[in-house]
Amino acid sequence: MSENYEGQMHENHEGEPEVFPAELVEIVPAAAWQFEEMPQPLPVRKRRVLLPLVLFIATCLSTLLAGILSADEKSTLGEAFYHGLLYAGPLMTILVCHEMGHFVQAWRNGVYASFPYFIPMPSQIGTMGAVIAMQARMGHRRALFDIGITGPLAGLIPTIIFCALGLYWSVPVHGKGDLGDPLLFKILIYLMGIHIHPGYDLLLHPFAFAGWVGLLITSLNLMPIGQLDGGHVLYALLGRKANVVARILLALAAGAVVFFGLYMWILMIFLLIMMGPSHPPTADDEEPLGWPRIVLGWLTLAFIPIGFTPMPFNFQ
Repeated sequence: MSENYEGQMHENHEGEPEVFPAELVEIVPAAAWQFEEMPQPLPVRKRRVLLPLVLFIATCLSTLLAGILSADEKSTLGEAFYHGLLYAGPLMTILVCHEMGHFVQAWRNGVYASFPYFIPMPSQIGTMGAVIAMQARMGHRRALFDIGITGPLAGLIPTIIFCALGLYWSVPVHGKGDLGDPLLFKILIYLMGIHIHPGYDLLLHPFAFAGWVGLLITSLNLMPIGQLDGGHVLYALLGRKANVVARILLALAAGAVVFFGLYMWILMIFLLIMMGPSHPPTADDEEPLGWPRIVLGWLTLAFIPIGFTPMPFNFQ
């Protein structure tokens, strides 16, 4: 630091020179942060198109095959194919709505998101849903909430519509069905005045079967653990406290699988453990949500017991 003290000469009213002291000037060295290189904006990532497109087509085919195989044994090839379309069309509609809910909100909040990667699976339902890859720590707390919650809500709208239409067109048959009944199915059956006599069960219309799968996938995604949709919502609601809650829930879920013999969920528990129950921080965890989002978040998480089926398939 140095000081500079100089004078300036002026003449008074009598013409004699006078010297006035100048102001003290303190030269302060620049702070270290002023010399730091400003962060450069992240390069725009190019979205992959071919792989998501191939997986989408493969999932359309795998769900179509699942629908064909679930047709009545006496059906002709044409009838079985039509049955498959009535299942695959609604289910793919549900999945596309779900994933586009995430994608649009990510775009709206300036967060990079890939195109959806649909997951084909040769099985009774034909798919394991879909995933979207997002750039971590790009959005703030409110953006995380909007991205996480919009997918399930966007998917639930067609899900409930297909469930209602499908249950209306389903027919009662003698015997026990091979699918578990989510609570929402029971609520809709009651509200729609559908009577099922003892010893009978509903032979689900393909729309209802697609809605049943949509409920299962949505409720699983809403589990408030890790980077599932519910994990995003819970972290937005609670911040880093959500990680403690997620670890406890994962431990309880693993214990319930063993205690109640729900061994079909072992793979799901293993995948959640491998991915980790904790959620990474956002770019700004202090961004306020506002009470409407807080209420909506807790109500959405409360849907889990309504749509989830602990024993989806009856193997007896």
